[in-house]
Amino acid sequence: MHEFRVGQRRFGRPNPEDRLIGIAPVESERTARPYAVLGRVGAKMIYTYDFGDSWEHGIVLEKQLPADPNTTYPVCADGQLACPPEDCGGIPGFYDLLDALDDPNHERHEELSDWIGEDFDPQAFSLDVVNHKLAPKRRRANAPKN
Repeated sequence: MHEFRVGQRRFGRPNPEDRLIGIAPVESERTARPYAVLGRVGAKMIYTYDFGDSWEHGIVLEKQLPADPNTTYPVCADGQLACPPEDCGGIPGFYDLLDALDDPNHERHEELSDWIGEDFDPQAFSLDVVNHKLAPKRRRANAPKN
């Protein structure tokens, strides 16, 4: 579960039952476009991912560039570090996980190392992998795998 929030407006997967229980309706994320919702340079939104772990991301429209007709959007231009693993307990759980992985003497080192697996590298980031995941399904079929 996730949603985008701009002021009092919420975007995500609409639930018809929200109105029945008095919750402001969620507008469809499939039809809303960030440039139309944000509207001007400096505008902000909050992206909340996983309502249980409550990962909140601040998004600011820093600059509007002309669309490149040879680019399929969305596209990631830059990034750093690996995405935290699912269900790790939000920010506090993620830092606890990193502490345990970094310290072989930590009481949960072995348990959490087994849970996360050998492939997890918190320092890793691949622009190609991110853009592959962002690509529409029709483009993914022909994209190289990393």
